[in-house]
Amino acid sequence: MKQILLSLLAATLFQPLFAQSVYNHREAFHPVFYPYTGNDYRSASGMPGPKYWQNRADYSIDATLNPVTHSVSGKVTIHYVNNSPDELHFIWLQLDQNIYRKDSRATATSTNLGGRWANESYTEGYEISAIETEYRGARKAVVDTTLTDTRLQVYLPTPLKSGDSVKLNLSYLFSVPEYGTDRMGRLLKKQGWIYEVAQWYPRVCVYDDIRGWNTDPYLGAGEFYLEYGTVNYKITAPSNMIVVGSGALQNPEACFAKEQLSRWKEAEQSDKTVMIRKRNEIKKNPSVNTKLITWHFLCENTRDVAWAASEAFIMDAARIQLPSGKNAMAVSVYPAESAEENSGNDWRRSTEYTKASVEFYSKYLFEYPYPVATNVAGIVGGMEYPGIVFCSANASGGGLWGVTDHEFGHTWFPMIVGNNERKFAWMDEGFNTFINQLSDAAFNNGEYKDPMSIGNMSGWVFNEKMDGLLNAPDVVQQSNLGVAAYYKPGMMLLVLRNEVLGKKRFDAAFREYVRRWAFRHPTPWDFFHTMENVAGEDLGWFWRSWVLNSWKFDVEIGVVEQQIKSDKVEVKIELKLLEKMPLPVRVKITDVKGGEYEIQLPVEVWQRGHSWKFPVELKAAPHTIVADPYTALPDVNRANNEWKN
Repeated sequence: MKQILLSLLAATLFQPLFAQSVYNHREAFHPVFYPYTGNDYRSASGMPGPKYWQNRADYSIDATLNPVTHSVSGKVTIHYVNNSPDELHFIWLQLDQNIYRKDSRATATSTNLGGRWANESYTEGYEISAIETEYRGARKAVVDTTLTDTRLQVYLPTPLKSGDSVKLNLSYLFSVPEYGTDRMGRLLKKQGWIYEVAQWYPRVCVYDDIRGWNTDPYLGAGEFYLEYGTVNYKITAPSNMIVVGSGALQNPEACFAKEQLSRWKEAEQSDKTVMIRKRNEIKKNPSVNTKLITWHFLCENTRDVAWAASEAFIMDAARIQLPSGKNAMAVSVYPAESAEENSGNDWRRSTEYTKASVEFYSKYLFEYPYPVATNVAGIVGGMEYPGIVFCSANASGGGLWGVTDHEFGHTWFPMIVGNNERKFAWMDEGFNTFINQLSDAAFNNGEYKDPMSIGNMSGWVFNEKMDGLLNAPDVVQQSNLGVAAYYKPGMMLLVLRNEVLGKKRFDAAFREYVRRWAFRHPTPWDFFHTMENVAGEDLGWFWRSWVLNSWKFDVEIGVVEQQIKSDKVEVKIELKLLEKMPLPVRVKITDVKGGEYEIQLPVEVWQRGHSWKFPVELKAAPHTIVADPYTALPDVNRANNEWKN
C-alpha cells in the first residue's frame, strides 16, 4: 500500500502544474445581450427606424476678431427645428467658453490634476446679451433663463410644437484664452499671434430619443454632441490676416490679393502643393485700401464650425480628388518657424498629408462631405472640427503625419457619424485609431507605418488599474484615457477584422454602419446591431468581453498526448482558457523534421467550458506547439503559449 501511494505521488509531481481558470462559458455566451428590442426609432437590424427623428439647428453668425483685446464678439441667429414628437417649453444651449471661468466646474475638477485640460489662466467666459425669439413672425424678448456652468436654459415665450421651428437671436462676447484646454487658443510667433477659435458661439444641445436633452457639462475630457445643420458665418479681421474656416470660402475675390487669388484657383486644379501666401508676403495686406476684411464661409450638413486667423500665416493648397469625381481642397496655414526643418519633413508637407488622408478615408469609408480640408499650425496639439483641424506648430515628420491623419480621420468619427462624445469616447477616438492603422500602411508605401503591437501591448492595455471602455471620458483617469478611449478600442476593431470576421465581412459591415448613421446619432447598440446583421455573426460574446466588461484573454497549452504509428504521429492537444475573454485561436505545430501545420479554432470551442482538446496527425513527432503564433491576440501571459518536446 505504501509503495502504491509513493508511485501516485511521483506521478503527480511530474504532471505539469496549470493555473486555475476563471472563465465562465455561460456568462460569456449568455443568450441575452441586448437590453431592448428594436422600435420605430431604431431598428433591431442597426438601421435608423422608419420613424427615426432628429432635430436640426442652423446658424447665421457675424463675428469680429479684435487682436488688441484678444476677443471675439458676435451676433448669432439659431434656427431650431423640432422634429421630435414632443412639445418643447425650453431650449438648452451649450456655452463652452464658460469652462475657462475661474468658478467653472472644470476649474474645480481638472486644474488640480494638471494635464491636458487644465488652464493656467482664466477668462470671464461668455457675455450674453439681448436674447429674443422669432416665432411665426413675432419677436419677443426672452425674460426667463437659467445659467448653469456651461449650459444655458432658455424658456420659450411660446411652446415649440412638434414639426415647428423657432429662431433665437442673441449677441455675445468672449476673450480667447491663450491655452484653451488643448481645443483652441492663441500662440505668439515672430510675425504675430495665431488664433485658433472653436466653441465660439452658443450651440444647441442635442434633444434625442435616448435621453431627451443631453446637458452634460463641458469639463474638458468629454468632447461634444451636436445637432446637424447649415452654418453661414462671417469673420471680420484686420486685413493683414489670413482667415481659414470650416466650409467653403464664399468671397475669395474680396479676401485675397490678385496674385494670391490666381494661385488659389490654380491650387483647385493641382495635385501638387501650390503656395497661396508666401513667406515674403507675410504682414502684407492681401487686399489694398482696407483696414478690415470680412471672410464669408458656408458649411452645410455640419454639426459645428471652427476657424483660425493670423498675420503670421504662410498658406498653401492642393486639390483633393474624391471617388465620385468631385474635388475638394487641401489647405495648410502655418508660421515661418514651422517650415524650417532641414529635411523638409515639416509643415511644407502638411497639404500632402492632408490630401492623402482625406482621399484614403473617402475610398475606404464614405466620401469626404466638405469642400475644404484645412490644417492649422498653432498652440493646439491636435483637435478636430468639421473641415478644419488644429495641429501643433512644432510637429514634423512622422509626428506631423500622425496628428494630421488622426485629426482628419475624425471627419468620419464623429463629424459624419455623430456619436455622443461626452458619453462614448471609444466610438470616435477608438474607431479613428483603428482606421489610422490602415491609412498609415497606405501612405507613401508605408513611409510612417507603425503597426499596433497587439500581443506585446496586452499587459499595458489590460492591466488591473486600467479603466474600461464603457466609461465617460470625464470619469476615466487621465493617465488611462489614451488606452481606454484610443488604443484598446482600436485594438478591438483590429482583432475583430483580422481574427474574427475577416477583412471582407468586417469592411462591408463597417462601411454600412457609416452609411446608415452618416449625419445621425447612433448609440453603441446601433453599432453592435449593424456589425452583427451585416456580417452575419452573433458577437454578443465579443462586445461583452471588450466593451461591457474589462475581461482579459489568456490561452494556455495544456496536456499534449502523442501516439506514434508506422507512418504518422497522432497528437491530441489541450488548450485552456484561463481568463474570461473567449477568442478564436490559431495553433502552429512544428514537427522534429521541420514540418509545419496550422490549425484555426473558432470561438465556439469555448462554448462548453474552459478546456478544449483536438487531434492532429503529423508526419513526425511534435517539436513545438504555439498558440497564437503571430501575436495577433491580446494574450496577457505569453509564457504559457508554447509547448516544446
